[in-house]
Amino acid sequence: MRLDGPESDNVEDRRGQRMSGRGVAVGGGLGTVVLVVIALLLGVDPGELLQGQGGAPQPQVTQRQASPQDEAGRRFIAQVLGETEEVWRAEFARRGAQYEDPRLVLFSGATESGCGFAQAQMGPFYCPRDHRVYIDLDFMADLQRRLGANGDFAAAYIVAHEVGHHVQNLIGVLGRVEQARRGMGEAASNALQVRVELQADCLAGVWARRAQETRNILERGDIEEGLNAAAAVGDDRLQRASRGYVAPESFTHGSSAQRVTWFRRGLESGRIEACDTFSGR
Repeated sequence: MRLDGPESDNVEDRRGQRMSGRGVAVGGGLGTVVLVVIALLLGVDPGELLQGQGGAPQPQVTQRQASPQDEAGRRFIAQVLGETEEVWRAEFARRGAQYEDPRLVLFSGATESGCGFAQAQMGPFYCPRDHRVYIDLDFMADLQRRLGANGDFAAAYIVAHEVGHHVQNLIGVLGRVEQARRGMGEAASNALQVRVELQADCLAGVWARRAQETRNILERGDIEEGLNAAAAVGDDRLQRASRGYVAPESFTHGSSAQRVTWFRRGLESGRIEACDTFSGR
């Protein structure tokens, strides 16, 4: 990627403090492999995972010395976030609206969020309650390696997907979906959540197309990295790797083919209107 634009001022770096919550079980006794599967599913609200897990955590805090790698990671994230801000500010303005920049929190191990106590094992996530994206860069990089979703644009796709959830929040999609899911059975609720995630994939593609048109950020191989990352976090691929079989009724993010299709649709169209994952088309 060519990231020579300004860095965003909306990055909050909490990596100087590493927190660990004692006595907190994420997911109710999930195994390590399953936690890895959850980690890059790119969810919206981790609070649901923490409900009923035995009360508030007792954090322990230790200091970590900043390294050149820390600074490089912060700079990359700040530049990617800056690129998303440029695109979405312009897109909202074109529609007669004002884009509200999200905050992006870098943390190590665990942190507090508006959606509750968050651990790195949840993977990158967006909290609609505080309009923040949360990322543990070390954990994300490790998961990228495990899943074969390597490259700087693959990492940028993950950030753009989470910012896509922020766009959904601003235009009211997340609120409408949350209301619609109340009273639904598990299968129907999962199916609706899949539509949310696929739309965020599509919006990530819209961002990439717009950023390329205005700032020429893409280099040879970047698109392939993004498509590979979208495929790597498909529910079918992750389930097959973790349990040896696929259960479509339990999908919450979509199959590899669906995620690639919708990311590509946003990339090729560059239009929010092309990202209507709820109409069944």
